[in-house]
This record gives sequence, structure tokens and C-alpha cells, in this order.
Amino acid sequence: MSRVGIIGAGYVGLTTAACLAHLGHSVVCGDVDADRVARLSRGDIPILEEGLLELVTEGLRSGRLQFVVGAEGASRRRDFVFLCVPTPQSDNGAADMSYVEAAAAQIAPVLDPGTVVVNKSTMPVGSTRLVQRVLEEAGAGSREVRVASNPEFLREGTAVRDFLNPDRVVIGCDDTATAVRVSELYRTLGAAMLVTDPASAEMVKYASNAFLAVKIGFINAVANLCESVGADVREVALGMGYDKRIGFEFLRPGPGYGGSCFPKDTAALNHLAESVEFPFPILEGTIAGNRAQYERMVAKVKAAVGGELAGRTIAVWGLTFKANTDDLRESPALYIAGRLLAEGARVRAYDPAASTEKALASVPGLEIVVDGYSVCDGADLVVLLTEWDEFRWYDLDKVASLLTVKSIVDCRNLLDPAAVRRKGFQYTGVGR
Repeated sequence: MSRVGIIGAGYVGLTTAACLAHLGHSVVCGDVDADRVARLSRGDIPILEEGLLELVTEGLRSGRLQFVVGAEGASRRRDFVFLCVPTPQSDNGAADMSYVEAAAAQIAPVLDPGTVVVNKSTMPVGSTRLVQRVLEEAGAGSREVRVASNPEFLREGTAVRDFLNPDRVVIGCDDTATAVRVSELYRTLGAAMLVTDPASAEMVKYASNAFLAVKIGFINAVANLCESVGADVREVALGMGYDKRIGFEFLRPGPGYGGSCFPKDTAALNHLAESVEFPFPILEGTIAGNRAQYERMVAKVKAAVGGELAGRTIAVWGLTFKANTDDLRESPALYIAGRLLAEGARVRAYDPAASTEKALASVPGLEIVVDGYSVCDGADLVVLLTEWDEFRWYDLDKVASLLTVKSIVDCRNLLDPAAVRRKGFQYTGVGR
């Protein structure tokens, strides 16, 4: 059993803390938000993530998991300290490392000799050496504190499952003995282990997310082409996915990618390429194409109501960037809703998990409705923007009775077009 400190109780930090405690380690998780710490100490989880509540409850009851205010309290007498603080996108697309640098400087005076500081947040190439330098300048240089990169590969909605059943564990460190120590934290998972240099480990994270974003951008482009030639992208993706070199994952067309990772990481990798004057047209095209896909969804809605949005009432199903999460960050749904409002439409929305307060802060003028049927009352059209499974099972006869025009724009291809059309609806999908 190792003694582990986690700095930051956000999405990555909380999942990492709960899962490492589940694996038998003694974990202290520190956060600057005293209210958040108090809630977590009571087992009150502020995010929607399958299995996380159960693991936090288990950790608290066993005594292997505790929450404290501040980074120092989570860093004293620890074998490992994980940095899980935000690295938001700055105005120029680069990752903002100010939170990381501040956390490293804060914990440096209290670290025990031999402590390993682990960069868990997504950080740009060179971050391991940056944190090492900050630690040394802040007073940890004489205590042989080491730094390793251990990027996370957690998908929102399946983060616990991803942590406990990883495809691989990547560790980047210039010192092999330190890398082996970090790998021991994950030994019981039986996962493939890649030990490499820090720069390569950091690049693995960005390259992986950028590749998946490219894959989404590609299938969206194929879907748009299918609409022009009369093909069905669902059948095309099926035919592609059976090729083991391609696979089925991320071949689902939609309104474009969003969330806390892909937009930020593609922008950061593109910024890195620009900083070394390396042309990266495939990535530049993916970023531009993703924003164009948002606009294409707006155009679909506009066409479905006859070409003029002003004065129309649009019902929106779904606001989060994907189903099974309450995360609204960089959500295509919010962008599209905002564009519909800007075109003069009245937009009412329902989402099973999204925070009303955050949604309204992101899109002023949006109306939030309490259920998926009420949002349709008097609307000219329904646009499905998040693939929540409950939308699949709605009573279309009831939906039809509430709408002024029976029309659905399914930006996630969640519904069966034939079944929807049999109910008398005009159905518009993506690439179908």
C-alpha cells in the first residue's frame, strides 16, 4: 500500500483518488474549495459519473480516502503526489499552466525526501521538466523529489471503468527507478504498461485525443457527403468498422465533438505545432471542420422550418456535450442553441442532468423546461442534440400532439427514421 496525495478534486482528481483508494492505497485528496471538500467528506458527489459515488463511499468508510482543504495537507508524508489541477485553454490555444505551477510551488516545502510528483492533468510537452524546475526553485531541490508524467485516458460517463480497466498505463520519467515505483500503483490492474521519456508520454495524450477528434471529423465529413449522394452513413460506418484496422469506435456522426478534452487538446497540439513551425493541415482541418459541423446542424434546423428561424419556437432535447454526464463544457448543443437564438428563434430545452444555472449562464435567453414532453408544447420543431437514451423511448404520438408541426431534426442519429416517419413526422438526420 502506498500513501498518495491528490491535488485537485475535480473530474480527474476525484476519479483518481477514489479508484486508487479502491485499489488499496491510502489517499488524501486536497482542494481549495472548502464547500466542495465538506460535501465530498459527507459522500456528496458533485458530478455525474457511473460508479464514482460507490467508490467514494467505500473509500470513506474504509478510511483509505479522505478529503482536506488545501494542497499542503494532501502532500505531507506522501509517497506520491498527483497534480490534477486545471490546465485551461488560453487565448492563443496553448494550455494555461499557471494552476500547475502554483500547486507545485505550494507543495514543494512540505514534500518528504523521495516523494514522486505525478503530472496527471493533461499537460503540454515539457511540463514534467517545468514542474521539476518549479519544485526545485520552491525548496524541494535538496530532497530528491522526482517528477513523472502519467496522463489520464478517462472518458466522461465511463471514467471509473476506464481507470480500473485501462487499455494501457503510460508513465514518462527520465529515472527508470521512479517510473517503476509509479507503475506499482497500477500493478493489480494487469494493464499494458508503457514506460518512456516524459516528452513522449505527454505527447501520447495529445496525439491520442487529436486522432480521435480526426476520426470524428472524418465520419462527419463522410456523413455530409452521404447526404449529397444518397447513401446512409450508418451503413457506411458499419462497413468500415468491421475492418479491424479501423474499428467501430468514434464512427458515429453527429453535431461535432465537444467536452473538456477534445477542443482543448486539439487546440493545444495545434499551438505546439505552430510554435515549432510545423504545418499540421489535418489537425487544422479537423478543428475548422468541427466548428463547420456545428453550423451545418443550425442549417438543418433552419431548413426544417422553411428557411426562417425568426419567430419560431424550437424544442431542444439535450444540452450536455454527450449522454451520461452533466458536463456542459464546450457542448455543441449549447453552441447550436445559442445560434438558433441569435437567428431570432425562441429556444426551449430539456436535459436529464445538466445544471439549469450553468446552461443559462452559457446561453442567455435559453428557456429550461422540466421534462422532454413539456419542452415540445407549442414548438415548431424538435432538435435532438444529446444522445440520452430516454429520448429513444419517448411516445411519439404524445410528442406529435404537443408540436405545431411534426418535425424532428436528429443530430445524433439516435432515432429510427422509419419509425419516426411512420408516425407522420418529417425526419432529418445526419448523413441519412
